[in-house]
Amino acid sequence: MKRLKALPWWMSCLALCLVLSGCDGDRAVLGRCADRVLNVGFYADFVPLSYSQDNQAPTNSEAYNAHRGYEADLLTALEALEGTGLSFSRRGIVPDETTAGRTFPFGGIWLLAAEPGYDLISGGITIRDDRTRNAAGQQVVAFTSGHVGFRQSLLVRSGDAQRLAEHSDLTENDVVSVHRGTTGEERLLQLVGIVDDRGVLMAGTQVIRTPPGTLTADGSAAYTITAAMPSPRLADRQRLIPPVPLPQVVIHTSEDQQLGALRNGDVTAVARGEIGNSDAAVDSGGVFEVTALDPQSEYGGFAVDVDAVELLACLNKDIGLLTDNRRIGYREWAANPTVFLERAEALNAEQPR
Repeated sequence: MKRLKALPWWMSCLALCLVLSGCDGDRAVLGRCADRVLNVGFYADFVPLSYSQDNQAPTNSEAYNAHRGYEADLLTALEALEGTGLSFSRRGIVPDETTAGRTFPFGGIWLLAAEPGYDLISGGITIRDDRTRNAAGQQVVAFTSGHVGFRQSLLVRSGDAQRLAEHSDLTENDVVSVHRGTTGEERLLQLVGIVDDRGVLMAGTQVIRTPPGTLTADGSAAYTITAAMPSPRLADRQRLIPPVPLPQVVIHTSEDQQLGALRNGDVTAVARGEIGNSDAAVDSGGVFEVTALDPQSEYGGFAVDVDAVELLACLNKDIGLLTDNRRIGYREWAANPTVFLERAEALNAEQPR
């Protein structure tokens, strides 16, 4: 695992004490978070949280690697805070190129933070303990404090909004699109009863995979789907067909695929977070509506290497400052996309000269 450049023990202790002391009021004087440019990998297909200026451009182009959205603006504000030394070099996580077009796999991107080429991963990633561990069960990444709240939802055609007001309204006549490896997929499966609270698939559920082949779940833990890591045999799942009266679930790996399938009537609903679904509903001009808001809430954060202790502590402190301890979040940014930069400038002005 990569490590940040070592500091003298007394400097590390001082920095951590200052960060973890929870000082309120004026901003604590911190040591520099880093003495080098940090490499950020960002998910390129999560409008409006983290996306590429042009995610169809060549992956080595400036347009593909131009980070946009809520998390991009938060990182820019972190760079603007004086005294931390934060500086980010950003590049979009490489997509898959298929005969059907470019897709953007999401599952496991947080683990890239433990790879030599990255220091931080951005992508609207829900914070979960099971996502800190690799396939061998070793803890390899850590998450910053949550800076954005999520709730799961359904995006439906406006004519279906009343019929599909809740997840429980879905029947065997419905097909729901999910993005593989997301909390949107996991939460849908839980809410309609296709998996139990451990992620174990209901016995009798057929799993259609690529390359072609169908498995039938037997109710054991060998057939498990969670937002952290599925059973190996289910990694290439394409469609789930549970026993009647539960809805079928189809896998898509890009927003264009999901919205296109909903618009064409190939699926009844798209199950994902309220933020992305609400943005798509607005852009649709009334064609789509958001329903079935999940009462359960989650928080999203950035992933870093588990050994980057000083960096993590510093990021947590400054994210807390920029978000005013979660009092400034997505809604405030959506109303004013410069809100984090303005707060950084105000915090800088408070510093003694």
